[in-house]
Amino acid sequence: MQSQQKTASSAVRIGFIGTGLIGAPMVERLLECGREVTVWNRTTAKCDALVAAGATLAESPQHLARECELVCLCLTDTAAVRDMVFGSGALVHALHAASLVVDLSSIAPDATRDMASELTTRCGAHWLDAPVSGGVPAARAGRLIVFAGGDAADVSRADPLFSALAQRVTHMGGQGAGQLAKSCNQQIVACNLMVIAEMLAFAERAGIEAPRLPAALAGGFADSLPLQIFGPRMAGNVDTPRLGAVATFRKDIAQVVRLANDVGAQTPVTAAALAQYEAAMSHDDIGGDADASRLIRLLREHA
Repeated sequence: MQSQQKTASSAVRIGFIGTGLIGAPMVERLLECGREVTVWNRTTAKCDALVAAGATLAESPQHLARECELVCLCLTDTAAVRDMVFGSGALVHALHAASLVVDLSSIAPDATRDMASELTTRCGAHWLDAPVSGGVPAARAGRLIVFAGGDAADVSRADPLFSALAQRVTHMGGQGAGQLAKSCNQQIVACNLMVIAEMLAFAERAGIEAPRLPAALAGGFADSLPLQIFGPRMAGNVDTPRLGAVATFRKDIAQVVRLANDVGAQTPVTAAALAQYEAAMSHDDIGGDADASRLIRLLREHA
């Protein structure tokens, strides 16, 4: 039975647009699991290692969409997704009723609902928002968490993708619900990273050996994956390889604050964290492209 499932999964050609920080290890994992993958990226060089590992390079996004039943997007933000589907990428002209777009990006849930509706109206294709959590290590290990928004039947159709990449897929509801769940996830992570930086800077100032704290707190109520991954990096001034950009977390919690205002929810702690991210974005020694481990430099300066 397992071999039959594997054969069925392997027979579905998966298209993957966006082979950046987390997209590339996702494709690597898919190839390791025997999936047939066609890739495309605006910077072609980012596909070279994946092609060497067995992926097929598409001539264009439209060529990829014509060749693949599952078309995955892993792009920077809402504007990039919209441009790929309806703008310069023009996927809408190559997709059809049998196509399923699986958006693995973290973008706005309201924009997701609008784009999904427009896509179905214009070409009949289906849309599944499926943002992920777990970062690069989980992507490489096939241990991502997926928040899915869309039809239940489309979640099942995406199993050749999810069975290779994820330890758990939760169907959160209709289109946009997956993105909303990811916003909740990022709200916790972004605020946590900022308070971890604040805590370590405080510990240093107070005379504690800050590098020892992540291990000392492990297993207690203060423990978390961000603490264990980013804590030692912050305390040790390690910011490479980049695991998560400051600009990404700033974008995500700015979206949370906007969405909260739209529905009348109060997010004072998130708003305070957003102000700190804004300061980090303009800081001479941090900036948007920097790894989030550099956030501690902002707090050290304030101290």
